[in-house]
Amino acid sequence: MDADPIERLETKIAFLERANAELSDVVFRQHRDIEALREQLATFGARLQTYEEEVTPRTAQEERPPHY
Repeated sequence: MDADPIERLETKIAFLERANAELSDVVFRQHRDIEALREQLATFGARLQTYEEEVTPRTAQEERPPHY
């Protein structure tokens, strides 16, 4: 016969609790990764800003022709 309705509900609840815990772990790891990527992006942005401030544009006479 069919399993007891309460037992089926308990099984479903156990499955959902496990799935919820796994998803929570995934979200936590993604949050940590996003924060690390934000820090890297900020660092690269600052380095790019510094580089752009230090580099002087070249004149037409200083540029190498494209065939070199």
